[in-house]
Amino acid sequence: MREVLELGSYRRARANRTRNLERVFGIFPRLRERTRQAAGTLSGGEQQMLAIGRGLMAEPRLLILDEPSLGLSPLLVEEMFALIRRLHADGLTIMVVEQNVAQSLEVADQAHVLENGVVTLSGAARDIATDPELRRSYLGL
Repeated sequence: MREVLELGSYRRARANRTRNLERVFGIFPRLRERTRQAAGTLSGGEQQMLAIGRGLMAEPRLLILDEPSLGLSPLLVEEMFALIRRLHADGLTIMVVEQNVAQSLEVADQAHVLENGVVTLSGAARDIATDPELRRSYLGL
């Protein structure tokens, strides 16, 4: 599992690999506990942590997360969105593609709603959260 994290710094941030590994373990203490475990045997939540940790190893300017809450328990979903908030507060730009609309809009600055591949709403997340068109898009009302 540790090798998967280290692969994240293969092309970028190789010189800072040890420091970044400690940062990832600070964010995800469970990964430190599982360093000798095969990545494929991790739980779904731990695999999400590993994927995000691998991305962080490259010291990205933009972190893109595709459905980070998919398959997670409600408690882990809360933890995932708390992590997204914390990383963003630390200055990292994050793009989240997510069907969990309510929680996504709570952490987002900007939002874009896609319907059948077409952007139907776009703007400040706080404005979209209260837009009646959002209910129509997701609930068909």
